[in-house]
Amino acid sequence: MIEKIKIIRYAKWFSNLTTLIIIAYASVLGFKTLGDVETKYSLFLQFADTFVTIYFIFEIAIKMAAEKKFFNFFKNGWNLFDFTIVIITLLPLESSGFAAIARLLRVFRILRLFTARPELKAIIDMLIKAIPSIIDIVILMFIIFYIYAIVGSFFFVDLPSGLWKDFLISMLTLFRILTFEDWTDVMYEAMDVYPWAWVYFVSFIIIAAFVFFNLFVAVIIGEMQKLQESEMKEEIHEDSKKLDLLLSEVKSLKEEIIQIKNNNKE
Repeated sequence: MIEKIKIIRYAKWFSNLTTLIIIAYASVLGFKTLGDVETKYSLFLQFADTFVTIYFIFEIAIKMAAEKKFFNFFKNGWNLFDFTIVIITLLPLESSGFAAIARLLRVFRILRLFTARPELKAIIDMLIKAIPSIIDIVILMFIIFYIYAIVGSFFFVDLPSGLWKDFLISMLTLFRILTFEDWTDVMYEAMDVYPWAWVYFVSFIIIAAFVFFNLFVAVIIGEMQKLQESEMKEEIHEDSKKLDLLLSEVKSLKEEIIQIKNNNKE
C-alpha cells in the first residue's frame, strides 16, 4: 500500500493535476472580483472553494503517507510551507469578525504552485541561494545612492521642482531616475542652472542602472549554472550506480556460468 502511495506521490500526472487545480482556483479568485459575480455564482464559488480545500488536504495526506517516518515530512522546508498554507486556509474565520482576512488568506493558496512544480521549486531554491550575493550588491548600490543623493541635494536643492530639497527626497528622485521615468526632464531642469549636470546624471545611470543590473543578472546566471552542474553530477552519480550494479550482476552471472561448466565437467 505504501509503495502505491509513493508512486502516486512522485508521479508526473499528480504534479500536473495539482498545478491545474491551483491555476483554475487562481482564475476563480480573479473571477470573483468582477462586479457582482460573487452573488450571482455564489454556489459555484463555494463549491470550488470546498473542492480545493478537500483536494489540498488529500494531497498533504498523500505526501505524509509516502514518508517512511511521519516526522520526516516536517524536516523538509517546502513540506512545512505547504502544510502551513493548508492549515491557515482551514481556520474557521468566515463566521467571525475576521471574514475579510479569511478571504485574503485564500489568495495564499496560489503559492502552492511553487511546490506543485519541481521546476519552479528549483528556481526558488536557486534565488534563495543567491540572496547573500544579492544583499552585497544591494549594500553597494545603497552606498552609491547615498553618495549621489548627498551630492544632488547639495547642488540642486534650489531647483523649482523641489526634487532635491532634502536627502530622502533626493533618494526617491534617484530611484525615479533608475527606473528611467522621465529622468531626462530632471536632468534638463538641472542643466538649465548647471550645464555640467549631465555628467552627474549620465554617470549615475551608467553605474546604477547598467553596472548593477548586470551584476544582478550575473549572480542569478551563476546560481543557475551551479544548479545545472549539481543536477548533472547527480545524474552522473545515478548512472554510475546503475553501471556498478550492472557490472556486479554480469560478474555474478559469469561466476554462475563458470560454476555450471565446472559441474558439467565433473
